[in-house]
Amino acid sequence: MAKVISDIERSTCRMYNRQVATIAWFEADDICGSHSIWIPCFLAFPYFCRFLQCLRQYYDTREMTSLSNALKYATSFPVIFLSALKYHVLPEMWHGVYRPLWLLCSVINSCFSFYWDVSRDWDLGFFSGSFKSRNPLLRTNLLYNNKWVYYWAISSNLLLRCAWTYKLSAHLRHNYLTVFTFSGLEMLRRFQWIFFRVENEYNKMLTRTSLQVPMKEMTIEAERLLSPSHHVV
Repeated sequence: MAKVISDIERSTCRMYNRQVATIAWFEADDICGSHSIWIPCFLAFPYFCRFLQCLRQYYDTREMTSLSNALKYATSFPVIFLSALKYHVLPEMWHGVYRPLWLLCSVINSCFSFYWDVSRDWDLGFFSGSFKSRNPLLRTNLLYNNKWVYYWAISSNLLLRCAWTYKLSAHLRHNYLTVFTFSGLEMLRRFQWIFFRVENEYNKMLTRTSLQVPMKEMTIEAERLLSPSHHVV
């Protein structure tokens, strides 16, 4: 929702200032352009909500995974606000200090998000480096028959994660054709992500079911053995 909410802010600004829809809307130095301080605030708002949700989940469950997930969302804040500094600092400071920091934070955010998608959401063994299994760098149980689908999903997800960082950067929003293209690619990435996420949850459900059946059988057997009818003297 980050891009959608920031677009609503920009549209509201246009209507408030009674501006007509022209190509000038996309200029960075326009009154409602990328230099607006509200743009990074609205971009960061959905990530801030997810950040708080992860902290609340940790408070309730004490699972360290929730803190790691919160850290993932927190890595987006430097990308958003360092990008917005371009229009509020001297050009020398931007090119010498803040732009390199923005690039570094973008790489960290993209890599962290990519790791979380593959290892946590999809539960694939890409980062474990396991080549001994029958499905190298994947997992033992695969729902889809063609393995190349998984390798394609991993590689494309990495590229599209890096492309999504472009959308978080206010100083690049005036490149409207590129933003539009990356928005379409992000829709494809999330559509692709769903299938492997559901597959992972399905595998977990099968694992829980296979563990529960023996336990149920053991309970029935225990009740039979402890029944008074089986201990007649």
